[in-house]
Amino acid sequence: MSEVQKKWYVLRAISGKEHKVKEYIDYEIAHTNLRDFVSQVLIPTEKVYATRNGKKVLKERNLYSGYVFIEAKLTGETVNTLVNTTNVIDFIRDRSPERKPEPIRESEVARMLGAADEQQETDDAVANDYIVGETVKVNFGPFSGFSGEIEEVNREKRKLVVMVKVFGRKTPLELDN
Repeated sequence: MSEVQKKWYVLRAISGKEHKVKEYIDYEIAHTNLRDFVSQVLIPTEKVYATRNGKKVLKERNLYSGYVFIEAKLTGETVNTLVNTTNVIDFIRDRSPERKPEPIRESEVARMLGAADEQQETDDAVANDYIVGETVKVNFGPFSGFSGEIEEVNREKRKLVVMVKVFGRKTPLELDN
């Protein structure tokens, strides 16, 4: 019965400190009576491929920088406990004179959770977004700065064959995508 009254709210946090806020609230949920009022703490992330030292590295990036989503029943001291958490600025509040924390709509929650799931499912499709005939620029390696046309896309091996002009002749390069 108390689960029905829980709604999703947004805490504004210092950018870059979202995970610290989540860790602290999770600790409080585990060790105090905050578990009766807060059921979930989320930071939606997406997986992004970044290139470091010529190698592709998988990183997680926050979808909403500076925001922490919580499913909670805000009664009594719960609001003050959450707002007084280290690195938390405040709740996103409505514009009424009472300035109560404003719950987000269920459709927004579904879209947020769906976007995170969809991101995981389509991760491979986004990474292989190259088309034969497309012009690309080489960023790393001995041919850095050269541009060429894609001749072949190997999605299983995540490789591209690019034809680059070197000294007036077309030369095939095999690149990681």
